[in-house]
This record gives sequence, structure tokens and C-alpha cells, in this order.
Amino acid sequence: MKNFFEAIEDRRTVYAISKESPISDERIKEIVEHAVKYSPSAFNSQSGKVVLLLGSEHDKLWDIALEALRKIVPADSFASTEEKIASFKAGHGTVLYFDDNSIVEYLQKEYSLYKDNFPVWAQQSNGMLQLVLWSGLEAEGLGASLQHYNELIEEAVKKEWNIPASYKLIGQMPFGKPIAAPGEKSFVPLGDRISVFGA
Repeated sequence: MKNFFEAIEDRRTVYAISKESPISDERIKEIVEHAVKYSPSAFNSQSGKVVLLLGSEHDKLWDIALEALRKIVPADSFASTEEKIASFKAGHGTVLYFDDNSIVEYLQKEYSLYKDNFPVWAQQSNGMLQLVLWSGLEAEGLGASLQHYNELIEEAVKKEWNIPASYKLIGQMPFGKPIAAPGEKSFVPLGDRISVFGA
């Protein structure tokens, strides 16, 4: 397995994925559990929530997304949309990321001085959770991408999997065994992004 920095470096957006997995579903579940348990959150709020969809449940999600898109995408340009959704469905599973707004609202009442910050901090915490989990999947040989069909599918997703009303859908991460390498990634000079003082 890759070490931490190798996993961070190799974590990329991978669209070409298959239903195969180099690891068991039980191991995938362990990675999800570890990421959710140990990812940081403001005030240890643990507002980030995850739903793991595997097998036919994963397929069902992308069928829901396809039908939602069919209602808004013009028929003459739907083929490319259908192809894109099919590429996500071709994967092994999907991670759904949520924020529990009831926790955010509770913290806003308890710590009113910071009330405007809690929604921002929840988003930041969810982003860290996404990175930890994405890197964990990468370390075990799985490729993934992060999608945002949130408003289109949230209501149907909550209904299908009995998700609490207080949960807000943040993103969808289809994953599977990579069947093609991602393109080259360019980097701006680090000197344009990092300043160091005192060393």
C-alpha cells in the first residue's frame, strides 16, 4: 500500500473506471469508516456524514441522476450526458457526502458569536473528509472523481435511501478500478503559492 504522501500525490480525478475492485467491499467499508472517524471537524462537530452505495444500489443512484437530467437536458444533446452518467455507473461504487445541518444549527445557537462561521467550517470539514477518503481509496488502487448533481438528485436520494431531512447533499464520488490513466497535471511554481518567513 502507498504511504500518505504517495497517496496524496497520486490522487487524481479518474473518470475511466470499471466495476472491478482490487480490494474487497469489506475493506472499502473499513476505509470509509476510518476516514469518517478521524477526519477533523470544527468543535469536533462531526457534521460530515457518508452513505456508501455498492452493487445495484450504486447503479440505482446513477439511474436516478440520468432520469433527473433527462428532464432538463435537450433531447438533441442528451447523448453526451447519457455517456457521462454511464461512465460513473460503470464504477464499483459511490460515496455520497452530506453535512448534517441540525448539528450546524445547534452549534450556531450554542456559540452565537461564531454563528456565521459554522456553515463555512462544516464545508471545510467535509472537504477534508473527501480528501482523506479519496486518498484512502487511491492508496488501495481505486480511482475516483467528485461529482455535484446535488440539487437535481437530493430529494430522490433522500427518499430512496431514507436519508434524514437535516442532511444536505454535498457531493457524489463514483469509484472503481482505473482502466485508463488520467491526463498530465500541470503545476504553477510553488513560489507563487507559498511564502515562508523565519527560516
